[in-house]
Amino acid sequence: MVHAGAMSGSGNLMDFLDEPFPDVGTYEDFHTIDWLREKSRDTDRHRKITSKSKESVWEFIKSLLDAWSGWVVMLLIGLLAGTLAGVIDLAVDWMTDLKEGVCLSAFWYSHEQCCWTSNETTFEDRDKCPLWQKWSELLVNQSEGASAYILNYLMYILWALLFAFLAVSLVRVFAPYACGSGIPEIKTILSGFIIRGYLGKWTLLIKTVTLVLVVSSGLSLGKEGPLVHVACCCGNFFSSLFSKYSKNEGKRREVLSAAAAAGVSVAFGAPIGGVLFSLEEVSYYFPLKTLWRSFFAALVAAFTLRSINPFGNSRLVLFYVEYHTPWYMAELFPFILLGVFGGLWGTLFTRCNIAWCRRRKTTRLGKYPVLEVIVVTAITAIIAYPNPYTRQSTSELISELFNDCGALESSQLCDYINDPNMTRPVDDIPDRPAGVGVYTAMWQLALALIFKIVITIFTFGMKIPSGLFIPSMAVGAMAGRMVGIGVEQLAYHHHDWIIFRNWCRPGADCVTPGLYAMVGAAACLGGVTRMTVSLVVIMFELTGGLEYIVPLMAAAVTSKWVADAFGKEGIYEAHIHLNGYPFLDVKDEFTHRTLATDVMRPRRGEPPLSVLTQDSMTVEDVETLIKETDYNGFPVVVSRDSERLIGFAQRRELILAIKNARQRQEGIVSNSIMYFTEEPPELPANSPHPLKLRRILNLSPFTVTDHTPMETVVDIFRKLGLRQCLVTRSGRLLGIITKKDVLRHMAQMANQDPESIMFN
Repeated sequence: MVHAGAMSGSGNLMDFLDEPFPDVGTYEDFHTIDWLREKSRDTDRHRKITSKSKESVWEFIKSLLDAWSGWVVMLLIGLLAGTLAGVIDLAVDWMTDLKEGVCLSAFWYSHEQCCWTSNETTFEDRDKCPLWQKWSELLVNQSEGASAYILNYLMYILWALLFAFLAVSLVRVFAPYACGSGIPEIKTILSGFIIRGYLGKWTLLIKTVTLVLVVSSGLSLGKEGPLVHVACCCGNFFSSLFSKYSKNEGKRREVLSAAAAAGVSVAFGAPIGGVLFSLEEVSYYFPLKTLWRSFFAALVAAFTLRSINPFGNSRLVLFYVEYHTPWYMAELFPFILLGVFGGLWGTLFTRCNIAWCRRRKTTRLGKYPVLEVIVVTAITAIIAYPNPYTRQSTSELISELFNDCGALESSQLCDYINDPNMTRPVDDIPDRPAGVGVYTAMWQLALALIFKIVITIFTFGMKIPSGLFIPSMAVGAMAGRMVGIGVEQLAYHHHDWIIFRNWCRPGADCVTPGLYAMVGAAACLGGVTRMTVSLVVIMFELTGGLEYIVPLMAAAVTSKWVADAFGKEGIYEAHIHLNGYPFLDVKDEFTHRTLATDVMRPRRGEPPLSVLTQDSMTVEDVETLIKETDYNGFPVVVSRDSERLIGFAQRRELILAIKNARQRQEGIVSNSIMYFTEEPPELPANSPHPLKLRRILNLSPFTVTDHTPMETVVDIFRKLGLRQCLVTRSGRLLGIITKKDVLRHMAQMANQDPESIMFN
């Protein structure tokens, strides 16, 4: 018996793994990353750079560049996300108007831009100008009458169908991951899951183009959720240019958290709301450093969007409002009622949408995504056109509902009966009785509300980019405006009632219906997504209504309470569970009294755990074990008899190590002994070269004892982001618990199907 060291002709056997080889430390698709390992790898990298920086000026400059790379990535994300959002806004404006007509002076002008450039436009007829022609005027030279109406109606439907067909075809052919809102998947990716291609360049390109098409088609969806996905694609692209982020999945997720903040920043013109949204809603791991970087990325993105000025009002915000009256304490009651409505709508929407999406997945309906999009678009266009509130784009509708009725407003919602003797300043118009236009608008809004509630359930989740923020806000804004007009008329006609007597004298401007629309929009959005803090901040940044924070807070909290009473899941968590992603939600509580031994594998009656021994298995044994099992890794023990735990080896790294050793190290054959110890084992003189794999061994795998409560195990998995955890008793290996086992156990305890957790 001789030492293997003597056979190699030198004092120590070469450990070829001292030089890192390609792909080591990477993960397979649809697998979870090991957060602890990524953290320790980044610490090692940082330590190496710091020690090298003292050696020379060049190394010092390199260390500075490394420190600044994070801020550079944030700057680039902000610039690209802001630019794309501006381009999308401008393109949507033009293509939405294209369904109704075209500008003769320059076909790429939207209706508004066309009339701006015309010298013949007057203030009263600011929507009518000779340069803008409807399709009926252009094709048959008629602007009024039944034939003109029918022709405009048909053109509207045809354009909508063309846009929707183009969008679904592009998604289907080039980037299947570009469909949906993207936020459920972003949440899952940020929790440490790998979905390759989800944030790729093709997804970025196709999502940007198709987002313009679907929003322009008039479907009941928004661009806000998909803009978060677009910004995260930008983040993924730029992080791949810097090795600090491209080679470390944990660091990459810090960049993606900041990119999500930039996405909301440009979607709503709400940089602070974006940072809070990333913190509250999507991020899993959000250190203080990421908070500052998110703030910077959101700032740059908002600044870029403001420079492009897509809304043409020199403002960053989508729905700027200016109300001239404060709110009163008595109004908190209708605000809270709107919160209750928002919570009920959130519950109804989530349950119906998930039921429909499940039906889509489990029946033949899912095989015809193009047909489904075409049918829903056709129904939407046919029903939407006759009603002016559903015909216009949803953003314009919300803007009109939020507006206060000034003296210059031409909207039907502002058709009040004026007092001829009124001599007051223009911006302080007292409450007045509603005219015919307001009553017409009320029933049109009621019909629009029912239509929006129903059609959004079927639209969200189709194979096209679809956001939920704007449709939810529209539902709330319509309900809120109707409640606001009701309260206003009640206060006008019954100002002697005790609730109105103190604050609503005759001839005073007491109630602002637009404020009710704003509160309703916040309530419905909160009911669907279960956001609270970020929602209120987004709403006041979105509208500039800073003094209305208390009504918004009251509505947001009420809607969350009401919705939570029917089920804790928001729409994004529900979609994560529907798709079976391995997402351990921080908000979920585990209160059952089970132990690690109840959940670990192998269970009673199952074959024993597949393990590697530290120095007695050949390369062929290990390759056979890898071939016959599909586990992500294997515990390494001293021997099969003692079962004392040494460490844990990842499957992917074992495969790569053996492959590289066969290519780069002479004498490695199938019956070479593999060992994980510092010193090689004693082997017969004619034995082939042994293979040392200590470098890929994790010597400090996370372990718990068999009597650890599952409540603690769940907490450990959540807070440390583990992939797996080994179960021992007195140092002897008993079993293993993976993230999938934890999720399945939680599903079982909640009387759900444990087989719905599909991925590792």
